[in-house]
Amino acid sequence: MVVSDRGEIVARYDKRILSHTEATRLYSPGSEPVVFDVDGLRIGCALCIEANFPELFDQYEALDVDVVLLSVMVDDPARAVVAQAYGTLFNYWIGYSVPAQFGRTAPAGIIGPGGRWLARCPAADRPGLAVIDLDLDASDHDITVGLRLARPWRRLARAQSRGAGLFD
Repeated sequence: MVVSDRGEIVARYDKRILSHTEATRLYSPGSEPVVFDVDGLRIGCALCIEANFPELFDQYEALDVDVVLLSVMVDDPARAVVAQAYGTLFNYWIGYSVPAQFGRTAPAGIIGPGGRWLARCPAADRPGLAVIDLDLDASDHDITVGLRLARPWRRLARAQSRGAGLFD
């Protein structure tokens, strides 16, 4: 659920790709990405197994998000590496969260548009909080390169490649 600063529900993200058990015994999948705005930042959502589907993250890039919030329910350090790769490949921030009991092996944190961890919770089996200032005009080298150079160039390269039939 996305709740406004007035306490009102403004959106709900329903996981679009489900595990076999979820799909056959528990839920129906969602069908749409969710994008919402907070103080000029466009934010998208993804959940758990969806981390394994780069096309969802590519879709958020096409929707011009600045941040994707990815929450996973898995004790898997490789999943954090995948999240870091999305920050690198799509040049947006990733808010990566896990339950506290998985914090020792894959702590939650925030990944910048260049793919670098900007903040991480302690590697411990207890609740933690990672905090940064998200600034689209930041002068940090990785953010500058990610937002102002790599992202526009990759958009152009993707458009040209699609025009040439490379992604069909």
